[in-house]
Amino acid sequence: MPRPRSLTPDQAAAAALAVIDRDGLAGLSMRAVAAELDMSTMALYRYVRDREELEALVVELVLSGVDSTPPPATEAWHDRITVLVARLRDTVAAHPAILPLTPTHRHRSPSVLRWSETVLGVLGEAGIEAEDRVIALRALLAYVVGAIQQEHLGPLAGSGTAAIAALPADEFPHLTATARDARSLTPDREFSGGLDLLLRGLGARSAP
Repeated sequence: MPRPRSLTPDQAAAAALAVIDRDGLAGLSMRAVAAELDMSTMALYRYVRDREELEALVVELVLSGVDSTPPPATEAWHDRITVLVARLRDTVAAHPAILPLTPTHRHRSPSVLRWSETVLGVLGEAGIEAEDRVIALRALLAYVVGAIQQEHLGPLAGSGTAAIAALPADEFPHLTATARDARSLTPDREFSGGLDLLLRGLGARSAP
């Protein structure tokens, strides 16, 4: 089977991402990526050590699209954080199948590190102290990942919400009522509403 004379990390990552987008994360393997590149599996091992390295390359390829430029300092800190979080959400949501890989490989991604550095800078300027900044950064990352997973990989909208609304109301009065209320929620409204609640909590820990 023919193979290119050389293979860059971005080429390997793009092939792996194509496999994930088409076949899901379960379809990712060295063999599948080699086939995508029209090369033998053994030839791929000359450029990529193993699946773990492939995963890290994919995470960085996707997250390299995140703009980590600080929003204008003239804006309120929570608005600046909202902009940064929205950039991360929009970038990752374009390839939701990679979400399970992001917690494992985020510390190896220069793009995530740059985004995190910007977020921490904004939080520091808002007067949020050291330990609270750690908690805030991790909470924001967990919220983005969890919200995108819920929206794309396990949505309650549609049949899920209908199934919950159909539960016995005497046994699950709060769930059934909430499911009925949820029918009018859009994914964007749900995301922004949850982020607003999180940022309000952070605001209570900021300097006066």
